[in-house]
Amino acid sequence: MQVTQETQGRLGGSSPDNGALSDIHTRGLGPRPVVPAIGDLDGMSFGLVNNNGVKVEAVGPHSGDQKQPKPKQKRNKPTLSCLDCVERKTKCDRGRPCVACVKRQSECQYTPVANLIASADRRGSIHSKARLITKPNKLRKSSSSSSATITSPTADNGWATIENRAHRKSMSSSRSSPYLLSNVPYSRSSPSNVFGVGSQHPFSNYWTCSGGLPEVISVMPSKEQADILIEKYFEAVDPVYPFMHRRTFYADYERFWSSTPEERNNTDASFMALQYAMYALGTQFMHFPSYEERSQTAEFYCSAANQALRVYSYLNRTSMRAIQAMLLMAYFLMNDNHASDAYAWAGIHLRQAYAMRLHRDPDIVVPDASVLEKQQRRKLWQAVFHHDTFLTVLLKLPPTATHSDVPVESLADEHELSMDGLDTCLGTHSRVENLMSINAVIACEPLAPPMPHHIVDPETMKSDVAFMRSMWHLGNMVQENFSSPSSLSLPLTNSPRHKDTLIAAFKRLYKSFPSHLTTLEYNTLQQQAALRPRATRQNLFLISNYFHCMMLLQASSNEAGGVEANIKGALEAAHEAIWAFFKLWGLFESEAGVWWVFQHRAFEEALLIAHLLSLPLPVDESGSTGYDPVYDRAKEDVARMLEIMDRNFRYGGSLEMHRTRKEVLQLAFEGIVV
Repeated sequence: MQVTQETQGRLGGSSPDNGALSDIHTRGLGPRPVVPAIGDLDGMSFGLVNNNGVKVEAVGPHSGDQKQPKPKQKRNKPTLSCLDCVERKTKCDRGRPCVACVKRQSECQYTPVANLIASADRRGSIHSKARLITKPNKLRKSSSSSSATITSPTADNGWATIENRAHRKSMSSSRSSPYLLSNVPYSRSSPSNVFGVGSQHPFSNYWTCSGGLPEVISVMPSKEQADILIEKYFEAVDPVYPFMHRRTFYADYERFWSSTPEERNNTDASFMALQYAMYALGTQFMHFPSYEERSQTAEFYCSAANQALRVYSYLNRTSMRAIQAMLLMAYFLMNDNHASDAYAWAGIHLRQAYAMRLHRDPDIVVPDASVLEKQQRRKLWQAVFHHDTFLTVLLKLPPTATHSDVPVESLADEHELSMDGLDTCLGTHSRVENLMSINAVIACEPLAPPMPHHIVDPETMKSDVAFMRSMWHLGNMVQENFSSPSSLSLPLTNSPRHKDTLIAAFKRLYKSFPSHLTTLEYNTLQQQAALRPRATRQNLFLISNYFHCMMLLQASSNEAGGVEANIKGALEAAHEAIWAFFKLWGLFESEAGVWWVFQHRAFEEALLIAHLLSLPLPVDESGSTGYDPVYDRAKEDVARMLEIMDRNFRYGGSLEMHRTRKEVLQLAFEGIVV
């Protein structure tokens, strides 16, 4: 991303990856959350502050009852005072620096959250009528620093801990393969290690009861900073999940920023949720001094997206924009170490996609819709289907996006290139706005002349469509042959012939993929990354998914059906799969440190390789071991993965999740007998 020296000076710092926003947390990119002083509503009065700064006292609905009040629930309230005043328990005026630190001649430092809020306050005091906030009565450390780790012998999804399962074959039935690693992800003593399962709610609440959409809009970043985050989203996220129509999004985006503050308060809440979800994902791919600062900034944006969806009433109404926002929030949660939350959250947007009939062929259910709307419906369903299918493969859980009559080939180039429908609000309005009624599509204002970065060239459009079709075909095979059986701990194949047939079907599918998506040579990919970085990212994601599934298939066995694991075939497939991650690491290192799905696949692949290499070498008829050079190469792959893990790299090497991964893999590596 090209950022001028002037822009770097305004935003503070630079990075080798993206230039701007290295000190983003001090420049007002974050929201200004407003936390009301609200206690338990039963029998208690609570205070809210209106827009004029007047405190309004209200009484709970049961103030007259003499019943013993319920215990107060802790609020997720940020620490706004400086760290020195918090530690000394002295009053802080929250200046930069504060008076107390000036008198003490000590360094005045604030948390990234406090800096985000202060910068939003400064911006709001200049451009808008500032909201008066009652200061907290009591200083308290934020939940992120004081939350205790909950220990339990089992994770909250029922998986046993690593101590109980490290030396067991699998949790699957006796007929399934011991190499499918259905006991992964591992958990040590906490339910939030590798899988991202935890008791903390993923969306921190910083919002008042009556603030509504204006409160969410009041914490927007500046236009310049928003542009940078949106550009980063389209650079890093959109290539691998290209379901957004860039031209129509930018039309709504520029219209929003050119409107008056009063007009912004009437913006569709689902579009605000979409913007904040894109800001959150864009922030995850920006350079920050520390993982914690980046995480807290991104989580603020995701919290704002969630609040916008609540204002929108996303449980009883839906639109394409709302589903797009929820889908992006699911990917954000996965990257933020909340994979189980993402799985649960995905259940909502998947049912809303069903409610919008995205799973139906648009030529049947909306025959009068424009070509562009039909294409966007297909792309959004493909994105929902893709997320559900490949997440369930990793989590060994049942797929949900199982009913659809949308033909894969209907996602055609000519539909993508069509201009029919650009005058329609595809995302904001929906044919199923309320789940009990059907509304007509409402015409929008004419689109403004686009900027160069608003338009996608025809070749890129065709490449995107080819990538989506390839992933769709792969997803159909994976859902039928992997997701459903593994979720029930059933063997993938019931006979040697069945296994051979399935392997042949996957190989035929691979040959049908476009050549630029199946390139394996690293030097060729390096050249392609310089000229077509978008296609290179798509190549690595497709290769990773395909060979990961091929690895599982080759390693599968079924003793009752006479199916044996193909150790060499599994190691060869695992090599290509894990090298997709190594290539991503070499070409786009900062992005490899963010994508949870890529990291977890690579961990599973390295762990399976180590398990296979811990088995005795096969013996041929002459009594000699059938040694093959592929074993040495496989061992080197595991060693390379451990080397990357040892670097404490940018996606948070200090996190318990990554420490646990490294310990588990190191233990497996020590058991290799080759």
